[in-house]
Amino acid sequence: MNRAVAVLLGLLLLAIPLSLLAGRVWLDPSSTPNAAIILAELRLPRAVLALVVGAGLGASGAAMQGYLRNPLADPGLFGIAPGAALGAVAALWFGYATSPFLLPLFALVGAGGAMALLAAIAGRTGGIALFTLAGLMVASLAGALTALAISMAPNAFAMSEIVMWLNGALTDRSWREVWLAAPLVALGIALLWRSGKPLDALTLGEPVARSLGVDTRKLLWLLIAGIGLTVGTSVAVSGIIGFVGLIVPHLVRPLTDRRPSQLILPSALAGALLVLVADSVVRVLPLVTELRLGIALSLLGAPFFLWLLIRMRTGLA
Repeated sequence: MNRAVAVLLGLLLLAIPLSLLAGRVWLDPSSTPNAAIILAELRLPRAVLALVVGAGLGASGAAMQGYLRNPLADPGLFGIAPGAALGAVAALWFGYATSPFLLPLFALVGAGGAMALLAAIAGRTGGIALFTLAGLMVASLAGALTALAISMAPNAFAMSEIVMWLNGALTDRSWREVWLAAPLVALGIALLWRSGKPLDALTLGEPVARSLGVDTRKLLWLLIAGIGLTVGTSVAVSGIIGFVGLIVPHLVRPLTDRRPSQLILPSALAGALLVLVADSVVRVLPLVTELRLGIALSLLGAPFFLWLLIRMRTGLA
């Protein structure tokens, strides 16, 4: 166990109990009526889902930054998150929001479609440049279709549902979403972890990595599958929650030797911690309605992204 993993596990052990107690009404297990039911049926599944979603987004961000060798890379660039969002928007558009499984199922189908399109365009060569451009194309296409669906929403209620869902949240999630997301995200993180050593070799450049025996096509397929499972599943159960994959690798990189293989697991833990803490904060803010988690993390992530740009500009000057 390296230093980053030990530190993050310790912080998670502190954050999880606080998250279970935090809310518009702070829970006191000794005096709050029905505290056990509230914990078991409301707050515990929400906390577990925050850990699952955050871990998937954090691991995918670390893998993507390692693959593209760009610290500003974000899993959204792959187009898989927009594809999943498009699938979920289609479910809302057709009025399937009340069905317990259709909305996440549509989102997973959307993520799978984006993965298939990405693989069909870029999977033959395994080249980073083509893969990046293909991801941008898929993201743009999915974004345009999502905007079209919003503009042609059958009624104002459906439009409101779509917009609210796209903002991302863990409100009213239950064990159903946890059982759906946890195994898929765990499989995705395992695939990304397996890509760690090839990503280490890729930091020396594609020609050197090939000379070291790295199969870049196989690596690309591992990343498509891993990021598709982690990001697509996260979007399916929580909506769009951005910037986690961008932020956490930068936070944990100083605690590691900066190799991609040593960054994936700590980034998963840091992502879980970030989403858990952010979800706890939005619950205790004294607002009329709960702030959407996706908005809260965007308010945090946008200044962080600006800070990264300024730091890179200063370094280049």
